[in-house]
Parts: sequence; C-alpha cells; structure tokens
Amino acid sequence: MTEVTVPFRAGHEGYASFRIPAIVATGAGTLLAFCEGRVDSAADHGHIDIVLKRSTDGGRTWEPLQVAASNGTDLAGNPAPVVLDTGRILLVHIRAAAGATEAAILRGQVKDADGRRVWVQHSDDDGVSWSAPTEITAQVKKPGWRWYATTPGHAVQLGGGRVLVPANHTLPPTGTDTGAEPRYNSGHCLLSDDRGETWYLGYLDENTDGYVNVNETTAAELTDGRVYFNTRNDSPAPGNRADAHSEDGGKSLVKPFRPQAGLAAPVCEASVLQLRAPDLLLYSGPADPAFRALMTIRASTDGGTTWHTAFTVDGLPAAYSDLVRVDADTVGLLYETGDFTAYETITFRRIPVHRLA
Repeated sequence: MTEVTVPFRAGHEGYASFRIPAIVATGAGTLLAFCEGRVDSAADHGHIDIVLKRSTDGGRTWEPLQVAASNGTDLAGNPAPVVLDTGRILLVHIRAAAGATEAAILRGQVKDADGRRVWVQHSDDDGVSWSAPTEITAQVKKPGWRWYATTPGHAVQLGGGRVLVPANHTLPPTGTDTGAEPRYNSGHCLLSDDRGETWYLGYLDENTDGYVNVNETTAAELTDGRVYFNTRNDSPAPGNRADAHSEDGGKSLVKPFRPQAGLAAPVCEASVLQLRAPDLLLYSGPADPAFRALMTIRASTDGGTTWHTAFTVDGLPAAYSDLVRVDADTVGLLYETGDFTAYETITFRRIPVHRLA
C-alpha cells in the first residue's frame, strides 16, 4: 500500500475550494505543497491566494496552512515554484483583478492593468517566509497577448543554472472570431540565467490552424541535457496531449509541439518529472480519455518518445497533479481528487520508486 495524506480539503481553513497543486522538495528535504486557495467559490477568478503547507517528514504530516502570495481580495494564482542550487526558492505566479474572468480576457475586454500579469517572490528560509513580490510582466509578456498562465506545477532549474518556467498565452483573434476558440492557444517559456533576477522569453509555439494548440505545459530536463515539454492540447484533434524537445535549454524547440498518441488523457493539466536513478521520465495525469478520472503515472525510458503505465492510483475522479522526488526511494504525487468530483481534496501520495520502474 502507498501512504496517503490530505493537506487540502475544500471548505476548510477559510477557503471554499483548493485547486492547481504544485510541489517541490527543498535542499533540506522539506516538501512545500502549494495550491490556489479560492475564498468564495471554485471559480478560476475572484479572491484567490496562493497557499502553502510544509512537511518535514516526507509528506506524512503537514504544518498549518500559510499564505505564500496574496493580492488582497484579488487573484494570486498559478504557482510555479522552483528550488535553486543556492537553496533559494522562487515562486513565479500570476496576478489579476478578481473580476477578470477568462472569457472576458480572451475577448480582449479586460484592461492590461487588470489582466494576467507575472510576478515572482522568493524564500531564503526553507519556505517559512516569503519576500515581497516583484513584477516581471514587461520582460515575459508580449503586447497584445491576452490570457497568460505559468505552468501549472513546479518549474525547473537546468544543470547549467538556467531557470525555466513553462507557460502559455493566447493570441488576439483575427477577422470576426471571438477570441475564445482553442486555436488561439499558444505556448512559450520564461527563462532566467541569473537565478531569477532578470527574465526573458524562450521558445514560442504559436500555431492557429486548430491542430495542436499549446495550453498548460510541464517540463523536465532529461539525463542527456535536452528539455522535454508536455502540453495539454485543447483543439478537437488529434488527441489531448502533445510534446516537444529543446536542445538549447528552452530557447527554441527542435520541432513544434506534435501529438503524443501514447498518452491517452482528457483535456487536463499533467506533470512530468525526470528521475536520475533510475533513468526514468514520469508523467502523471488522469488516464480516462473522456473524463477527469483514473489518476495514473506513466513512464518513459526513451525521453518521452514512448510511454507505458507504471502505476494506477485508482478509478476515482482526478484532475490536476504535480510530481516530486521525495527521497532516493520515494516519489510524491500531489493531485486533485475526490469520491464524487475531482475537486474535493488535494491529496498527497507517497509511491515507492520500485513500483514505477
């Protein structure tokens, strides 16, 4: 049996709903589990804080909830944490006005000042406290882009020190289109070569033909140094997952995102994690192709070219997830799940590495 705890439960600790999990392990071995604490409802807009729980025993118990990032009664969301080689923890995230709905943003009906903007904070004490936020929107968001989201899930620091945050945006429509069609979804990443002091845009994947349109994206550095990207595809065809590789640390893609038929999944976020020992690329996400359910970890031994099922959690509703290496023997899975809907809890599961090989 795998060990399970529930760090976040809807309707508790002052929040109507918890969504969008992200998790990292610090240099001290502390697990930091982040998510959006949605105060009034489960909606993607409104009064939303980024909340955090720490665990110093590998996720068996969790300290009391703390607010890592707040935007008053507006929105702070899409946490993208990353632990640096210096020990500092960066928290890249999005801020927006509470009333800025996704539909209004997609249609260009929200002023830039109220729309999706990019900020970063840091912690130098193992996630106990956090710095004031610094805005980096001008460095990483092009004029005219409408929707904008980091990850969701953890970001990565590459072997050479570069910080990479997968992200997505939408392009403005042309002609008489409303702006809400999936074909305007596009992908990019944020890069920093000075450990979060300054930022710039990496690759751009902007394709409005309605075939593969990049949405929420996750990334891992493979053992050969390439960066593997896996994304949610919201277009009607050719399936709901697509992937790509970069050979220059995220500055460009070898080829644009292409369909990944080896990963049957609904339209949903997912997570990837590269293990070094064993050399195994992991993917977590719901495996029912039509419904957010059947949370499953799949594994690849060839850098994401082919995949096989490594561990099926259960057949219950399940949605967003994030993976973390807890220790040499354990992988952690932080995921949305519940008995009747996927949004009742954010649950943490400890999974032995030997169960995944």
